[in-house]
Amino acid sequence: MTLRHFLTTQDWSRAELDGLLEQAAAFKRSRAGRQLEGKAIALLFFNPSMRTRTSFELGAHQLGGKAIVLAPGKDAWPIEFEVGTVMDGETEEHIAEVARVLSRYVDLIAVRAFPKFQDWSVDREDRVIHAFARHATVPVINMETITHPCQELAHIQALREHLGADLTGRKYVLTWTYHPKPLNTAVANSALLIATRFGMDVTLLCPDEDYLLDPRYMDFARQNVAESGGRLTVSHDIESAYRGADVVYAKSWGALPYFGRWDAERPVREASKHFIVDEAKMALTNNGLFSHCLPLRRNVKATDAVMDSPACIAIDEAENRLHVQKAIMATLAGQG
Repeated sequence: MTLRHFLTTQDWSRAELDGLLEQAAAFKRSRAGRQLEGKAIALLFFNPSMRTRTSFELGAHQLGGKAIVLAPGKDAWPIEFEVGTVMDGETEEHIAEVARVLSRYVDLIAVRAFPKFQDWSVDREDRVIHAFARHATVPVINMETITHPCQELAHIQALREHLGADLTGRKYVLTWTYHPKPLNTAVANSALLIATRFGMDVTLLCPDEDYLLDPRYMDFARQNVAESGGRLTVSHDIESAYRGADVVYAKSWGALPYFGRWDAERPVREASKHFIVDEAKMALTNNGLFSHCLPLRRNVKATDAVMDSPACIAIDEAENRLHVQKAIMATLAGQG
């Protein structure tokens, strides 16, 4: 049997994603289980985490398993990912050994590794997670790299809880927001993928074309709407994008043409603070829901009034990280 990983939702069929969500809903109703009894997962964090670490570590425990948390370069040896490199620098061991050794110890490997933010042509290859998948002999889970598939499922689970199981045709606004620093495009990429996959009428709202997402994800989104019956629109007009929306999902991300040249992007970013999600914009929606992956800088990305309103489901989405990740771990650990 071919080893199955969870690197991106695009690798999983809609029926398989529905199955994961059904399992997550079951775990939400009853948290305890024995699906990971006698099994272990290695959680490798190349970047900081709060929700991801807590939900994976606790989820493994609730299913009877053991989580081993590692921070390469801090409490584990720095890892080399380049093929054929002469390792005379800071890295101490190669991914070819790391992934295979961990595979002898544990039943699952999960990796969180953000891009380097220097050269998008390199970062878009997502080398770290793919290197683990290439060398590991156990399933590998993406805890966020240049996509965030676990967040995708938690987001869709929350939307289905509030809007019903069929999201087809619901107007969904993925809006860029200001942040003082240019951030990873991972959550934006993932929101675009999952909303189009579930047949929603998706509007990508951003200041200008420089903030469009990588063509790979724009193309996946177009493919998804062709298959799901949804729709994809790009807008730079705040009022028309918000009008009639059922869902507003906010995220800040860096403009790819300025990748690695953030000082050049700063004037555009500073001129776009009005993209903040506030009461006036939400009043244009169809009593729309608001969410964000968290963490969120209040009164920068969204106002206190929006975050504290009944329309905000960000906490529900964050809780669902626990349930969907348990579903992913249980499904992958059950292979064979």
